[in-house]
Amino acid sequence: MQKVKLPYQIDPVKSALKRSDYKGVLAVKDMERLVGSVVSYDEWVEVEVQFKKDEQGLTVFHGTLDTKVALICQRCNEAFDCPLHVEFCYSPVQGQQDAEALPEAYDPVEVGDHGEVSLLQLFEDELILSLPIVPFHAEEVCTVTSDDMQFGEIEPEQKQPNPFAVLKELKRDQE
Repeated sequence: MQKVKLPYQIDPVKSALKRSDYKGVLAVKDMERLVGSVVSYDEWVEVEVQFKKDEQGLTVFHGTLDTKVALICQRCNEAFDCPLHVEFCYSPVQGQQDAEALPEAYDPVEVGDHGEVSLLQLFEDELILSLPIVPFHAEEVCTVTSDDMQFGEIEPEQKQPNPFAVLKELKRDQE
């Protein structure tokens, strides 16, 4: 199968009028922030995106992103493969008022001066947001067991005097 490179900039309104469907790839090496967040990565992000007008006449584009990256496990400090699958649904807007008027099902995306959206930047943001906050292997695969994750005993908390005990005695004295 031939890998078709998608455009980095696209006019979603024109694409929706044509009911365009794109199935292709974007180069991960062009996504500098994503590359800086991972240990290694696949060469391509597989992208499927459909542009359309919904029942309300709003321009909408939705689809999926798929790729695989390697992250460092925070338990054992070894690299592991992490597949990324993202589903998205956007509607282009111009300004905050347009964004507030959108139905909750659609995420707003700001269009540029020429009515275009940067697919590369938008999809890079989506992939970065799909990365785990704390990456780690599944417990059964990780070389660090739950016994290795215990670092000693917790001493019982010492009983400290109540700082308000003095007030209690003052109240008793006034009675």
